[in-house]
Amino acid sequence: MRRKVFSVFMGIILLVALTGCWAKSQEDVMKALDEKMDEMTSYQAEAKMTFQTGSKPQVYHVEIWYKQPSYYRVSLKNADKGQSQMILRNDEGVFVFTPALNKSFRFQSDWPKNSSQAYLYESLVKDILSDPKAGFKATKNHYVFETKTNYPNSNMIPKQEITLNKKDLSPVSVKVMDTDRNALLTVQFSKVEFNKKFDDDAFDTSKNMTGARLEVPTMAKAEDKAVEVMYPVNLPEGVKQIDEKEVAAEDGKRIIMTFGGEKSFTLVQEKAKVLPATSTPTLVNGEPVDLGFAIGALTDQTLTWSYKGVEFTLASKDLTPEEMVMVARSVQGKAMK
Repeated sequence: MRRKVFSVFMGIILLVALTGCWAKSQEDVMKALDEKMDEMTSYQAEAKMTFQTGSKPQVYHVEIWYKQPSYYRVSLKNADKGQSQMILRNDEGVFVFTPALNKSFRFQSDWPKNSSQAYLYESLVKDILSDPKAGFKATKNHYVFETKTNYPNSNMIPKQEITLNKKDLSPVSVKVMDTDRNALLTVQFSKVEFNKKFDDDAFDTSKNMTGARLEVPTMAKAEDKAVEVMYPVNLPEGVKQIDEKEVAAEDGKRIIMTFGGEKSFTLVQEKAKVLPATSTPTLVNGEPVDLGFAIGALTDQTLTWSYKGVEFTLASKDLTPEEMVMVARSVQGKAMK
């Protein structure tokens, strides 16, 4: 009788183990994530990133390389090959390359430590571990966390849902949501390889600048069509457009828009210049910011970016960094003034 009872008991234990009924708690998973970060030396990942902040979704393919202690190579490409950029961090600094324009910036920045990054695994884990009020649930194959975000405009996109694979805690998807829980940014990971072996020069500045130029053709100069004037859809409360003028520029025309009211700012757009292939990176005392359709350069009073062959400069002494990013993200097409 005892033998039969023992056999039944062991069978139940085996069944529980096989079916995963002994589910890990939120604390168990967070501890495992902390341990994984200590053990991880590198990773390579691929993902599809979709932004819903404009008139139509902007879809990017993202490839991420990471190697301890703080080397990064993030390549962002969309269907329009001319709108491709790369973020590189190595011992020389943080760089943003726009190969179609032969343009590169070098930042004195702590990127990516200074804000959430939906496509960087260690950033997602940091957001999970640093949020004492993080939500948690376990499904058959996944662990799902809901945490607060740490973006320049986190008041507008305050929450994110992070889904991890139960087997190895690799990222599956991320949804960054607005105050109404609409997903404005989604990241779907298709490949994640931990402790990837990279070549010694994988994060070398010159090698990556050259490689990026070879992958993306430099924009033609004379054949470029006329600049399509774009307007911001989202403005801070109490702000409206009060003027627009067109002036002659070296490569065509320059559009200068003035906005005023509760706060004021100026938006300038003109055809982007294709720089010589030998151009050196421009030093920027600011931060790289992800606008969804482009990586911009944010300083105390300006935000600059390139999109579809157009150079944009937003300048203001009144707008907060969050407001500047909000306005820039909404400049994606023609709009009624």
